Amino acid sequence: MIYKFKEYQKPDIISNHLNLGGTDSKGNEIKVNSLYFEENGKPSMGIMGELHFERVPRIQWKTALETMKAGGIDIVATYIIWIYHEQEEGRLDWNGDNDLRAFISLAAEVGLKVCIRIGPWCHGEVRNGGFPDWLLKKPCSLRTNDEEYLKIVKAWYKSIATQVRGLLYSEGGPIIMCQLENELTEDAEHLMTLKQMAKEVGIDVPLFTVTGWNSVNGAKIPVDDVVPAFGGYCDAPWDPGVKQLPPCARYYFTGIRNDSAIGKDLIKAKQEDGWQLPYLRYPYLTCEIGAGLMNTYHRRYKIYGMDIYAMTLIMLCEGANMLGYYMYHGGINKLADDYTLQESKATGYPNDYPIISYDFQAPISCFEETRESYDLLNLLHLFIHEYGEKLALMTYVEGEANSKLGELAGLRYGVRRDENSGFVFINNYQRLHGLKAIKDVVIDTGTVIFPSIDIKENMAFFMPFNMDLENDVILKYATAQPLCKDGDTWLFMAIPGVTPEFEFENPAKQVDIKLLTMEEAKRLRKVDGRVYFAKHSGKTIEGLEASEDKEYQLVKLDKPQFEIPKMFIDELKYQNKPITWYSLKVQGQEGFVDIELSCDVMQVYVDGKLVTDDFYHGMPFRLPKAILQGEEVFIVCTDMPDNIYME
Repeated sequence: MIYKFKEYQKPDIISNHLNLGGTDSKGNEIKVNSLYFEENGKPSMGIMGELHFERVPRIQWKTALETMKAGGIDIVATYIIWIYHEQEEGRLDWNGDNDLRAFISLAAEVGLKVCIRIGPWCHGEVRNGGFPDWLLKKPCSLRTNDEEYLKIVKAWYKSIATQVRGLLYSEGGPIIMCQLENELTEDAEHLMTLKQMAKEVGIDVPLFTVTGWNSVNGAKIPVDDVVPAFGGYCDAPWDPGVKQLPPCARYYFTGIRNDSAIGKDLIKAKQEDGWQLPYLRYPYLTCEIGAGLMNTYHRRYKIYGMDIYAMTLIMLCEGANMLGYYMYHGGINKLADDYTLQESKATGYPNDYPIISYDFQAPISCFEETRESYDLLNLLHLFIHEYGEKLALMTYVEGEANSKLGELAGLRYGVRRDENSGFVFINNYQRLHGLKAIKDVVIDTGTVIFPSIDIKENMAFFMPFNMDLENDVILKYATAQPLCKDGDTWLFMAIPGVTPEFEFENPAKQVDIKLLTMEEAKRLRKVDGRVYFAKHSGKTIEGLEASEDKEYQLVKLDKPQFEIPKMFIDELKYQNKPITWYSLKVQGQEGFVDIELSCDVMQVYVDGKLVTDDFYHGMPFRLPKAILQGEEVFIVCTDMPDNIYME
């Protein structure tokens, strides 16, 4: 069957309409138009990954940042979580794991730009959405232009400004972007006040962003002063139900930036006053492509690499000119002296999350292991870094016969293109639903007709047409996926199930092409211009294969070993199931162990200290031996739960 596309319309690019942009101390310049960011006059596509420095032990920061860069990230985003820094009013903590200045300086040293998400409210599955407890007791209206609230927020912003002085883009530093608030959907005036306040105290960056989602109409924002950023998740841990949800819309080509499913636990369903976010005034930015999911108590997930890759590939096709992942690196929640710092129903929020674990099943785990999603997403990152200056100019065109939302048959396809060239994107993957293979697919772009291909089940990929490889060498089409250049050689990935064919516009003018298998491509890295292949150990963090190291002893005990503090015991009493104690012994201090325990809630204590916890989600608990060192190591867990969603 021949698959065609709707008519391409060249976009009208609006420039100099936003109060954004800036120059650094060396004369470098960042500007914003309605289609993309510009760096020194050239189109730019950023790749941003979220890591919360407060939730990562400082000793891991350098490894974490270097691993992010090796995976193709060039901007690290981080919440500055207020409650972590000012648990007592007036006593600010910027030391140790809370040392923002040291973290940003290290990011610059590694070669990463920085986006600071300064709140004051962040959500982030944190107690009170990140607000300190003492703030909630103040006689003021939070997240508004209440004078008393603004006075308190200004003091918080000033403390941040002190930490980042000398590290801003204008000063030659790495901080190019600042997100104001989070998921504030109906108060453009307050967002504008926050921007003015941030600039007044010294937080002045080229790019100010806000989250843009809120029903289909988008958030109310100060339209000339910020860029709205969007996202999408492969499921909804915050959904109040305990049943499987309908097929996720993010695996369909829709062209819709705003995913109204995000935050629907806290955001109302629709606007009632006719507001419409003017999407086409802004480049399509993402800040929360869900690069994993957290398990809530009532909804438990198993996340695999293609869950994230297929969704991201579609957003790239639909015109995203910055890929921003939440979370790209997992985290570890800290503890206050007498209360926990995770979101919970006990703090008035809709969901219960683990006390310690904020791993998120992210591309990089909280213990610095990488998952398959890390390898797969880098296939896109390699290409963006190589070809992004041209790709940024291309826009989305829908397929004429594109599979409709909710359908589990038919071809899902789209194209990102300019007048003559572009890339055909195909997704034959739907999380939790096995899609069937599709035979004899002929893609007609209007300028190029591809040879017939067969598309395997559970695959997502893209193919070029009229691609300018270099020096006017035009690749008319390839039934393979472009990756990057290694010197004068272009590297392509063979798409599983598709015979790779390359047709040049002028056969006498060609370039060297090297074809990699998908498994080889998943190990490909390009850092600071150097191409290399990462080594893999042969095991997968997803638990599809057991750890090669089973050197541990788990012994069931017949009685409790000590009294668990109340701030921890409540997590074990969600359903008043029996509590079981185990002693745990491991051999050595390096490597990991996979603990097979079918249970509900699991907590690990080392010499009486809670070091990690999690909700069972059908996979082994994977723990580093390094945190299991002590005189007495105990695992405490409860019986399998009732009335929850578990995949």
